[in-house]
Amino acid sequence: MRIVVALGGNALLQRGQRPDADVQQANVRRAVASLAPLTKEHELVITHGNGPQVGVLALQSASDPRLSTPYPFDVLGAQTQGMIGYWLLQALQNELTLKPVAAIINQTLVEAGDPAFENPTKFVGETYDEETAHKLSQSRGWDMARDGDTWRRVVGSPRPQRIVETRLIRLLLESGAVVICAGGGGVPVVRDEQGELRGVEAVVDKDLASAVLAEALDADALLVLTDVPAVMQHWGTPDQTPLRRTTPPALRALGFAAGSMGPKVEAVSRFVEVTGGVAAIGSLDEAVAILAGTAGTIVTATGLYDGQ
Repeated sequence: MRIVVALGGNALLQRGQRPDADVQQANVRRAVASLAPLTKEHELVITHGNGPQVGVLALQSASDPRLSTPYPFDVLGAQTQGMIGYWLLQALQNELTLKPVAAIINQTLVEAGDPAFENPTKFVGETYDEETAHKLSQSRGWDMARDGDTWRRVVGSPRPQRIVETRLIRLLLESGAVVICAGGGGVPVVRDEQGELRGVEAVVDKDLASAVLAEALDADALLVLTDVPAVMQHWGTPDQTPLRRTTPPALRALGFAAGSMGPKVEAVSRFVEVTGGVAAIGSLDEAVAILAGTAGTIVTATGLYDGQ
């Protein structure tokens, strides 16, 4: 099978953890240990989130007195692609000594008129209490929103239209390499009136970008791996239960917030509807079990899945 695996930024930096490099590298090694068995029988493309990481860099940039203006989010996105891509690349090379691994920085084309630029919903950075969040909103002009019991910064997240480097990714994949790409959804770019690419101030949702990439690569499966074991029905209530098998219409009907599970649900639903393949949402530690159909939430056109 050809599989695209999307790693959540919160899976690489868990809630409450300090964003130190050694903490994140330890999480990367744990992720790689879970994914390595998939490479024995399958072609593998790994994408990753960058919400916590790009927020840290944005705060550093905004606080640096040497800068006339903070670095824009497209530049910060490229920085996180290099940083997290390097960690994944090295961990995979150490784990897969006989298999080539490639990590690339790539761009994701979005529409300049996407209404998401005016309606920020994408969480980035660390969590804050309500008082601190309001102070940051006033002092830095940030948009803040509630994320569970805490508050986080939100930025515009335009819908991905195309991964610019899709042909290169396919070439690397067909050469036998494990490919790391579309970090943080890819660097958001638009085409100007001269047809040239330029970066924009936004963060692309990595799950939606992963679905677009998986479709373009003719992938058989899309696995969205994060810090939850499955999609939960009746989330946050005493009746909370994991959803094991479902279809895109049934999954969408549950309704999820745009800033949390919503993009994951839309990504897996779109992939199944467009390709007829299998998609899943589940825990980073259970990648093999999810593909086997014994863990996570499995999404197919029929709602049936026997595993691989």
